[in-house]
Parts: sequence; C-alpha cells; structure tokens
Amino acid sequence: MDQVYLFGIASQRSSWLSNRQAVVAENVANADTPGYTAKDIVSFEEAMKDTQSRLASSSPLHLASLTSGEGGAALSDNNAFEIKNSKKPVVLEQEMLKANEVQRAYSLDTSIVKAFHRMVLMTIKS
Repeated sequence: MDQVYLFGIASQRSSWLSNRQAVVAENVANADTPGYTAKDIVSFEEAMKDTQSRLASSSPLHLASLTSGEGGAALSDNNAFEIKNSKKPVVLEQEMLKANEVQRAYSLDTSIVKAFHRMVLMTIKS
C-alpha cells in the first residue's frame, strides 16, 4: 500500500509531525535553561518543496518507457527536516499550542488515511 501516493505523503507528514513534536518537547524541557532559545521545524509545505519525485519501478517491465527502463512514481525519502532557531526565549504557552497543533494534525492525517484505506478495501472487494 505504500506505492499509493497518498499513503507516501501521509507517511512523510507523520514523520514531519514526529520530528516537530520532538523539537517542541526539547523546547519545553529546556525552557528554564539559561541562554536556551526556542527552536522549530520548517513547515511541511517547505519541506515537501525540497522532496522531489523520481521514477522507480519494481520490475523493468512495469510501466516501461521506450527510451528508458524506468517507470512509476515514487517519493524520495527525506526524513531530515530542517530545524530553525528563533533566537527568542521559550514561551511555554506557545509550545503547548504547538503541541496541540501537532496532535490535531496527526489525528486528522490518521482519519484521512483510515478513510482512504476503507475506500481502497471497498474497491478491491467489489
């Protein structure tokens, strides 16, 4: 099922959310550390701009082109998301809002994937 483009994007988004949650947790843990400044991760949209699609296939005969032996579309793995430093002190209220935003986004993504999965299963059963 990872070959389906939506599942690949959902996987990338989950990875991004996991990394963002780790950065938020680090900010909260170091809030009282003298000289520590808040960090955040680049937006998912910016991170996806750097991710390029490449041609790939599981067999040389799958979607073979006459000019090349490549075919099919696959996302390149890009799990290293850029962390930016705000150079501002940590504000716990803002970090809690970010944590809540991550939780809501993860719930939404999970719901979308579940709905798409159900749709694919219903299509296969028909």
